[in-house]
Amino acid sequence: MTAVATAAPLLVYFSSTSGNTARFIEKVGLPARRIPLYRSEEPLLIDQPFVLVTPTYGGGQGRGEEKGAVPKQVIRFLNDERNRRNIRGVISAGNTNFGEAFCVAGDIISRKCHVPHLYRLEVFGTQDDVDRVSDGLERWWTPQLTSRQ
Repeated sequence: MTAVATAAPLLVYFSSTSGNTARFIEKVGLPARRIPLYRSEEPLLIDQPFVLVTPTYGGGQGRGEEKGAVPKQVIRFLNDERNRRNIRGVISAGNTNFGEAFCVAGDIISRKCHVPHLYRLEVFGTQDDVDRVSDGLERWWTPQLTSRQ
């Protein structure tokens, strides 16, 4: 059975114990599912199109700036082909103190999963970020309803 996109995008997100990404997701107010923090939790399986929201880890120290940038939990989630085939885009959070590595997790996922890196936000986002993401996703998502079915 082919999964069908809904009128509003599903956001699948990872948030560490800091809760920064979770706070952003709450402010956006779209349907969302959280990637488990601990291996002991039931793995998340998504059978419909979604946009991934992830923090970027690390400070971008030199040549290995991409190493460790994508949280292990997100890697585990995307390593399941059932999840990976439904990703349609990625939004990343980061810290501008990371310099060139700001939101590099989104760049990595975009490249590996062949989806657009839709938005970059600082830590847990401002109200301006929330507005831009909400409006942008609404405009961007509608064509997704038919393009990959």
